[in-house]
Amino acid sequence: MNNAHAIILISSPDQPGLVAAVTDFINVNGGNIINLEQHVDKQENTFFMRIEWDLTNFIIPREKISDYFQTMYAKKYDMTFRLYFNDYTPRMAVFVSKMSHCLFDILARYTAGEWNVEIPLIISNHEDMRWVAERFGIEYHVLKLNKDNKDEIEAQQLALLKDKEIDFIVLARYMQILTDKFIETYPNKIINIHHSFLPAFVGAKPYHAAYERGVKIIGATSHYVTAELDAGPIIEQDITRITHRDSVENLVRKGQDLEKIVLSHAIEYHLTRRVLVYKNKTILFA
Repeated sequence: MNNAHAIILISSPDQPGLVAAVTDFINVNGGNIINLEQHVDKQENTFFMRIEWDLTNFIIPREKISDYFQTMYAKKYDMTFRLYFNDYTPRMAVFVSKMSHCLFDILARYTAGEWNVEIPLIISNHEDMRWVAERFGIEYHVLKLNKDNKDEIEAQQLALLKDKEIDFIVLARYMQILTDKFIETYPNKIINIHHSFLPAFVGAKPYHAAYERGVKIIGATSHYVTAELDAGPIIEQDITRITHRDSVENLVRKGQDLEKIVLSHAIEYHLTRRVLVYKNKTILFA
């Protein structure tokens, strides 16, 4: 990997001097700014920024950067911020049920080295995808849920995640609803994918319902999981056009292709620290 970089994601009430203050913090301490992007939400009167800089000649030790920034700048400007380092490799767990398309896409990208990430384990409520995990040499744990054992199974899941020091979770078509307690353990760190028909076409066969309705576009949405089902901050979306010539099978195939792409984009944005969550929306930096 190239020289280590630091990345700060910032939100604060909009006011004069914010960009100058942050860049001054980096410049006076010997940092070299690599990337800077900002946005002001006029309705919320809120300032957002992502700034990345080279640490080669930065005089503040990396373990003290957060404390320095909090004391010297964040308090003064009422900033909320998160600090990341690009040479840290996040650890991701994948949850899956029976559908393989998203899992295969994730593991292909992982194996090809497209992402700076480790995948120590895959968790499922079915045996179906064990052979996939074994093909890629990843631990596979089956924890079967029912209406009577949900708390017990989630406790086992959380213990596995803690043991493997997991930073975030991807639901690769995991067909179970997580409890509020589980979600609160990983706030804005659980990424889900679903077809974009929700809430118009709910149920087990959304593509069949869309076919019967004669829709002209289908899509997919990836978002962070919150307590409100399928209503968390949206990270990425995409659509494709369809016609009366498309069969249900075509809709399913095209929809699954979209799901793979949209989910992989969301994972990449999360890994490269380009997503800032504010209330129930996301600021997605380029």
